[in-house]
Amino acid sequence: MKLKREDLQAAADAGFIEPAQIDGLLDFLGRRLAPGQAPGMARFSGTHVLYYLGGMLAIGAATLFATLAVEAAGMPALLLISSLYAIAAIAAAAWLERRGHAIPAGILAALAVALVPLATYALQHVLGFWADGTHAQHYRDYHRYIDWRWLVMELATLVAGAAMLRRFRYPFLMMPIAVTLWYMGMDIVPALITQAGESGGWFSGRAWELRKMISLAFGMVMLAVAFIVDLRTRHDRDYAYWLYLFGLMTFWGALSLMGSGRLDGKLFYLAVNFGLVLAGTVLGRRMFAVFGGIGIALVLGDLSWNLFRNSIAFVLVLSLLGFALIALGLWWSRREAALSARMRGWLPAQVRELLEARRTSY
Repeated sequence: MKLKREDLQAAADAGFIEPAQIDGLLDFLGRRLAPGQAPGMARFSGTHVLYYLGGMLAIGAATLFATLAVEAAGMPALLLISSLYAIAAIAAAAWLERRGHAIPAGILAALAVALVPLATYALQHVLGFWADGTHAQHYRDYHRYIDWRWLVMELATLVAGAAMLRRFRYPFLMMPIAVTLWYMGMDIVPALITQAGESGGWFSGRAWELRKMISLAFGMVMLAVAFIVDLRTRHDRDYAYWLYLFGLMTFWGALSLMGSGRLDGKLFYLAVNFGLVLAGTVLGRRMFAVFGGIGIALVLGDLSWNLFRNSIAFVLVLSLLGFALIALGLWWSRREAALSARMRGWLPAQVRELLEARRTSY
């Protein structure tokens, strides 16, 4: 039996299903009915590529649009046009949702959220809040410089993102929310310590060390929030993906900038990255393995260059370690089902359900 979008659209028109369920049902039935396709493997077609490419271009054009609008007509016009642009994006998202086009509807809803900091920035200028701001003349500086004044824009974006997510239940809406949280993790230090200078003071001395510590903690909080979201939506779509990604960028980036070059610090960093790889294996999240793998490669490369530059023994040890990991992988593959079942038995029921729900999706 082959189902087409037209069949589900007819069912929606007859009132048997909601129009917003069409894309989800197509993906679900496609995974179950497609011959030779692995269970749980999501489809990603050329249509999806065009959807996301067009959406990212539209979101990225906001900065260029802001620059041209300010140069042509000033901040009041920017406020008006960006607000109308966001309203039009919301209306288009609702129109697409009613017709069952979930992916482009989610992209346009995300575009509306991405326009919120632009409209807030223009409103701040209209109200005179940026009169003394060093980086206040160009909206593109929001993506280039770190300043505590951006926090108002970020908070407004988070509020708007939460409201849009309540109305449009699409995972792609988590992307602008996650990016905003990432920016906030960088801007929160200038908000806490305002006595730092404008001429690069944040990249030296105590302020730089504090920034790394706060970024590390902020990244860990984002990862914890992502895991909670993952648990709460384990039977639904994947709303945690973008939070995991930008949480990892914040946490791993800050961790990678820390350290005094001592061997014990490098070994600790190596252990953390092995932990990321293990977490990625357990959670079924490849991005953890990517970040962890890069960190492991950085440490091993540094050790080989600085401590064992001329040591054949180190090369032999690395080779033996690599072969041992391959052998461990072969041993694990033969016992994976039994070992995984035994380890999952030690976990809480919610975590077991999460692993089972996400196991075949990554």
